[in-house]
Amino acid sequence: MQASISEVFCSVQGEGPYVGYRQAFVRFTGCNLNCNYCDTPVEVTNVCRYEAVPGSNVFLDIENPLLPARVGEMVNSYPRLHSVSLTGGEPLLCAEFISSLITDAPLYLESNMTLPRMAKKIKDKISYVSGDVKLLPHSLLEDPELHLDRTIECFRILKATKARDCFCKIVVTKDTPVDEIEGVVGAISGYISSLILQPVTQKDMQPEPGCLLKLQKSFLNDVNTRIIPQTHKMWGCL
Repeated sequence: MQASISEVFCSVQGEGPYVGYRQAFVRFTGCNLNCNYCDTPVEVTNVCRYEAVPGSNVFLDIENPLLPARVGEMVNSYPRLHSVSLTGGEPLLCAEFISSLITDAPLYLESNMTLPRMAKKIKDKISYVSGDVKLLPHSLLEDPELHLDRTIECFRILKATKARDCFCKIVVTKDTPVDEIEGVVGAISGYISSLILQPVTQKDMQPEPGCLLKLQKSFLNDVNTRIIPQTHKMWGCL
């Protein structure tokens, strides 16, 4: 099983409760959604950009697609990692690849949580789950109700256990429907360790601070809720 990887590099996690932890990042190409605030290219590429020396901004071009063993070698070249972030794009599109991936550090999945059948294939391989809830305009979804059902099912499959942390991250824009946030959080609160409200980075789409504080307050009785922006954007790291 091979996969198209856009880049492999070592940096720190910039989002959610594990902000600042040192990670290797494996960025998969391809995605099953089309988010209007997405800031990451997801197109399939001919080469994978590999930064052998962290922070050097010097990349080697490795021909795609790649085997799990090759990606494991690249990742394992970085010492003292907290975990290996599988990001994208949507990593669950490559569930069989992930099932064969062997790394020295535990796996940290960053997913849009809409592919429950794929989630079942890798649930025992993953130690950390950063599950995004994509509350997109209905015009961008073929079936909004099915989208929500799949999201809830993914969180049920990848729920927090003694062996796995699972938290929910919701990117909040000025147009994000509050009632939909309340509905989905109510459905998954028993599956997650915490809820992260992440104000969108694009300034023209950001919600008012008061809106975020009110939203946080409404959830605090049910789940540990924090407001954390994209910190890596603040200091310019990958």
